[in-house]
Amino acid sequence: MSETVPGKSRKDRLINVRVSHQEYAAIEDAARLAGMSVSAFFRSLLLEGAGVRPVLTKEDRLIMAALLEDMRMIGINLNQVARSLNAGRHVHVSELDINLGNVQRIQAAVMSELRTLSRRAGHERRARHERHGMV
Repeated sequence: MSETVPGKSRKDRLINVRVSHQEYAAIEDAARLAGMSVSAFFRSLLLEGAGVRPVLTKEDRLIMAALLEDMRMIGINLNQVARSLNAGRHVHVSELDINLGNVQRIQAAVMSELRTLSRRAGHERRARHERHGMV
């Protein structure tokens, strides 16, 4: 019986695509620049094109990891405030204001990063197509 790793889906479907030597070289270069294997890069492009998820570079993943850690810390603070309120203890208004400000700051940072990813992906895709005569 085969076991699967939690959170990982089994990749049991194969898609065949024919490309020229020049196109493959360009794909290899782009994958290398993104810090990915050709297979992972191609899969990411397909999923991005299908609207499933964007292609993330190593730098993108670092930024997203930092934002995720910030969100985790804010969540911990909000849980502590909620526990205090649920226990009938007084919570100072300034503590609520600080937490709300942090949530708004992270929301703005995430939205900004997602806009940047979206714009960059569109620009890069168009530029690649123009460079390689795939218009």
